[in-house]
Amino acid sequence: MKLSFEELVKELKIKNINLSYQRLKVLEYLVQNQNHPTVDQIFTDLQKKIPTLSKTTVYNTLRILIEAGLVRVITIEDNETRYDIEVKNHGHFKCESCGTIFNFDLDIDELNSSDLKNFKINDKNVYFKGICPRCLSNIKENK
Repeated sequence: MKLSFEELVKELKIKNINLSYQRLKVLEYLVQNQNHPTVDQIFTDLQKKIPTLSKTTVYNTLRILIEAGLVRVITIEDNETRYDIEVKNHGHFKCESCGTIFNFDLDIDELNSSDLKNFKINDKNVYFKGICPRCLSNIKENK
């Protein structure tokens, strides 16, 4: 279930998290840009509107939102950390051509292995890589 910006703000208030202008703008950005942005993307886009914004503030806000359970970290590539406002379990597909990351529904809780029966699993992620339909059609058109 996707929460609206107003519902997310209410969750922050319930958790007694300070609702500074900059924190609210980072949260609003994530709600409006559900393309799994990086810190640099968030910072660059928001700094145009908030010149006093620091990258440290973006990092700290994301940490607070993660700890509050309102944002999750996704790391499909080793050198690229992205942030997802959709915290319910789902999978991710990254297009190797355009770099877009798509969400897809998946019952991750059904994924299990008898090899892990004595393990405590804290997090489950499913990532696929390939070519998205838009890029595939561009490749076909250029042939």
